[in-house]
Amino acid sequence: MSDARYRVMFVCTGNTCRSPMAEGGLRKLLDNRGINWIDVSSAGTAAASGFPPTVYAIEACRIWEADISGHKSRPLTTELIEQTDLILTMTPAHCYEVARLSPEARPRTFLLKNFPDAGCDGEGIADPIGGSLDMYNQTFVEIGEEIGRILPIIIERAQQKRAQ
Repeated sequence: MSDARYRVMFVCTGNTCRSPMAEGGLRKLLDNRGINWIDVSSAGTAAASGFPPTVYAIEACRIWEADISGHKSRPLTTELIEQTDLILTMTPAHCYEVARLSPEARPRTFLLKNFPDAGCDGEGIADPIGGSLDMYNQTFVEIGEEIGRILPIIIERAQQKRAQ
């Protein structure tokens, strides 16, 4: 039997706002359901290594009691892409960058707001960097609504992998 862990990665630009908030939100929802066999991570298409999330990103995540204060940014790499079962991007540009780095990852790479429909074109989630706490809260709620919508699909896909 292959590795039964299912790996989900969120991708944004700097890996200090949107993707860590999405990672924290999904991890919290999975923890609430006692699901510990889905790994959640994030990376950025233009990220430097080792930076913490923005203060407002940490604060916004507290809405769901999701703690992302220990997060450290990391750049998106071909190796990370190859290790991931499902890649969810914040904007079309992020989606296309994943496909550019690893063309064979296209079937498992989705624009967050499109998932589970394929394709990189569509509405993205705006970057709150430099904005107010209100902007971050709005972004987190927007991301959270999408994660809530797709959670059953993620769990189903992960269960299918476990059953193989």
